Amino acid sequence: MEPVHVQPEGHVLVITLCRPEKYNALSPAMYHALGQALARLSSDPALRVAVLHAQGKHFTSGIELDLWAPIFASGSPFPVANDEIDPMGLSGPRHTKPLIIAVQGYCLTWGVEILLNSEIRIAARDTQFQMLEVQRGIFPCGGATARLPREIGWGNAHRVLLTGERWTAEDALRWGMVQDVVEPGEQLACAMTIAKNIAACAPLGVQGVLKSTRAFADLDHDTAVRQMFSDLLPVMRSEDAAEGVRSFVERRKAVFKGR
Repeated sequence: MEPVHVQPEGHVLVITLCRPEKYNALSPAMYHALGQALARLSSDPALRVAVLHAQGKHFTSGIELDLWAPIFASGSPFPVANDEIDPMGLSGPRHTKPLIIAVQGYCLTWGVEILLNSEIRIAARDTQFQMLEVQRGIFPCGGATARLPREIGWGNAHRVLLTGERWTAEDALRWGMVQDVVEPGEQLACAMTIAKNIAACAPLGVQGVLKSTRAFADLDHDTAVRQMFSDLLPVMRSEDAAEGVRSFVERRKAVFKGR
């Protein structure tokens, strides 16, 4: 069976990790399959949002370290091919449409890092998070050192990064790293409900939000403001913006086409 299954459901791209017998440990082949899925999300106009989840009891037990060690030892970033978008969001362009993630059981190392590169996160109550690289003689290189302090606070991040200690779904919710904690088995349904709500909104507006929030996170304030108003112009001239006004006047729900 393919390690990553990709299936559109309406405007939602469902991305499924399919190695439950290996606890969905990340192989290079899985990494490239995820990269291709995110490239498809960004390039296909029919797709508006993606949901990433995993088969089995655990989202992931981490990476297949024996396969990744020589890649990390090269001193180069993750090997992104031309038809891929880096799932860790470190090299090249990032995905341009929202990514929602649903996790359960073990969510270790790269699982935390791809979660940090997503927009909305749902965790089953049994989820256990861990960045254990320092217990294996290395340190995280998939984005945790860049994003975890910003997401959960400097002290909380270093408590788990420097010790390799585990933290719970409730810890993650309290720190703001996940947006909801649900009973085990309910995480995918919760994520899909949110995804369908996003898909019903104006695609150009949704993509504009994501581009703008990233700009304010990564650029200086004045540059981000200029970019925001520059990006707003084509959206305001779109068919969907006109439909939004018509639906307001006619007191009905808008039907958006992404143009």
